[in-house]
This record gives sequence, structure tokens and C-alpha cells, in this order.
Amino acid sequence: MKTPRQPRSGGGRPMRADAERTVTAILEAAERTLGRDPAATMEQIAEAAGVARTTVHRRFATREALIQALSEWAAQRFADAVDAAHPDTAPPLVALYQTTANVLDVKVGWGFAMSQASSADPEVAKVYADVRETCERLFRRAREAGVLRDDVDIHWTRRVYYALIHEASANRDGEDTGALATLVVDTLLRGAGTPRPDRL
Repeated sequence: MKTPRQPRSGGGRPMRADAERTVTAILEAAERTLGRDPAATMEQIAEAAGVARTTVHRRFATREALIQALSEWAAQRFADAVDAAHPDTAPPLVALYQTTANVLDVKVGWGFAMSQASSADPEVAKVYADVRETCERLFRRAREAGVLRDDVDIHWTRRVYYALIHEASANRDGEDTGALATLVVDTLLRGAGTPRPDRL
């Protein structure tokens, strides 16, 4: 399992533990504050984090730099969530369910940051490419294990899976992520149709 990358300040340098805690508090406050009001100011974010505005500006020179750092950190949390499900070693069906639940936790909990993550950012693009490869490896394992049909298109299946996760996180109607994960996996594996006559 990969070691989760720690948040960094706007300069991208590693930080001491106390500085790291401060940056984490700022990023978490930024997610809460901007999630409620995307136009929130640095001062409002500082207040929510329980730090002075100058502290926020010392770590992030501009509001844009803060949002970029927030989106990169959320993207890394997304990758860590996938990795924590052991997609390359756990039984495929177990890994598929756990990956789904973990990813939904991140998408629901870090909705603003995830919505800001751009593939034009090299760090975010690399994270997403790694996750895409991991997901497709998991689907190949699932196909080999008989969880998926042997004729499924892996690339298309992955895209459908992503769409289901997006829909579940955007329209969860108060359901917990465990229930949503079950719904996503059940829909992916069984769809909404009746069995084909030749598969009865």
C-alpha cells in the first residue's frame, strides 16, 4: 500500500509536523467553506480553520493557489482511497465493492475540491492516469474470475463505472456511501434488464 502523500504549502516544499497540521486544517476548512459558498473569501476560510488570515496567506499566496492545492490534495486522497481497497490483491468482487465505497467517501466528503481538479494540472493528471490503470487492472481480474462476462470491453466498462459513481455521489438523497456502493456495483454487474434467454 502506498504511503499517503502529505499536503504541501503553495511552494510545494515538505513541511514540519506543526505546519503540516496547519495546512491540513486550512484545506479541510476550505472544503467546508467553499462547498457551502464557492465565492467564500480567504478571510472566511481562515476563520473556519481557526487561524489568522495572514497564516493562510503565508501558506497560500492567492485564493487560486489555495484552490489548486486543495484540488491536488483531494486527487491524492482519491488515489489513496483506491489503493486502500487492495485492488490488485483482494478478491475482485470484494475489491470492487471496497474501491467503490472508498471513492464515494472521497467524492462526497471532498465534493468541491474534486470538482475543481483539472486534468490540465500535471499532478492531478498523473493521479487520474494511475487510478484509471488500476481500475482497468481490477476489471481484468474481475473478468478472469468470472465476475464480469468474458466478452466485456474493459475500457467501456470502466467509463460506465465512473459514470455510475458520479451519479451516485451527485444524487445520493441522504443515502450512506455503503448503500450507494452496493447500488453502483449491483447496477454495474446486473444492469436493469432481465437475463437474456441464452443465459438462463
